[in-house]
Amino acid sequence: MSNVIGDRTEDGLSTAAAASGSTAVQSSPPTDRPVRVYADGIYDLFHFGHARSLEQAKLAFPNNTYLLVGCCNDETTHKYKGRTVMTAEERYESLRHCKWVDEVIPDAPWVVNQEFLDKHQIDYVAHDSLPYADSSGAGKDVYEFVKKVGRFKETQRTEGISTSDIIMRIVKDYNQYVMRNLDRGYSREDLGVSFVKEKRLRVNMRLKKLQERVKEQQERVGEKIQTVKMLRNEWVENADRWVAGFLEIFEEGCHKMGTAIVDSIQERLMRQKSAERLENGQDDDTDDQFYEEYFDHDMGSDDDEDEKFYDEEEVKEEETEKTVMTDAKDNK
Repeated sequence: MSNVIGDRTEDGLSTAAAASGSTAVQSSPPTDRPVRVYADGIYDLFHFGHARSLEQAKLAFPNNTYLLVGCCNDETTHKYKGRTVMTAEERYESLRHCKWVDEVIPDAPWVVNQEFLDKHQIDYVAHDSLPYADSSGAGKDVYEFVKKVGRFKETQRTEGISTSDIIMRIVKDYNQYVMRNLDRGYSREDLGVSFVKEKRLRVNMRLKKLQERVKEQQERVGEKIQTVKMLRNEWVENADRWVAGFLEIFEEGCHKMGTAIVDSIQERLMRQKSAERLENGQDDDTDDQFYEEYFDHDMGSDDDEDEKFYDEEEVKEEETEKTVMTDAKDNK
């Protein structure tokens, strides 16, 4: 007998034909009381596959079903199937905490017979339809009898989960689980590990952690390099725009600074002229007239006067040159 593991189907449970080819007609369920359905197994390391099979058995007759679950003791289980991880009491207690179970029958028999069915008033036995070799030698299939008498209800197995699968996962990663428990305070004696094996496992674990750290650092360096590349590409794509913007701002700043310097020099010149006129005894009207003339001249408000001024200057320069030339001839 093996663990009971099953899966829910849309149409619930179906009648299983006997593996021996029997065509017994399934008996009708009682109508004056709850239908008593029996499921059995080892239920070691109780998992959701177990729970689903029990759910199917409980819902075999949705209106009114009383589910009894039988679980073999350690002696029977170890004799016919092998060593279990959990003790019988632990397996019984796991079943009692499953919401689909109404009653747990400890010390269940390996093979169900008529005497057991009558004792517990069992109407149907629920299990998947695969034939289970009878290790006790009583028959070819553990459920051969109930199939022949038409009192068998088929459940569906849940693929991908079983007690054997869970044990295989632990065996596969044995060293990691040993180190896990050593790190949690268990001694090597508790785990049945020799002194040499413990030291070897610890060295291997340190090497593994070192490899993980190196890999982590490599990933960080890779991220930094990628960031630098992105920034470089961004700079290349936007360099012209940034330089043009900087030059525009710089030119505007220089223009403002030049304007401020010119204004400052003009203000100082006006103050100097004003001081000179005051020293020469000129009144404010003359000073105001000077300001007007200065600003008019500076702003280019009277073009004719400017042109006349420049013409007179040119005449003076020509007369000066003529005088110089005449003096030079006389000296000769």
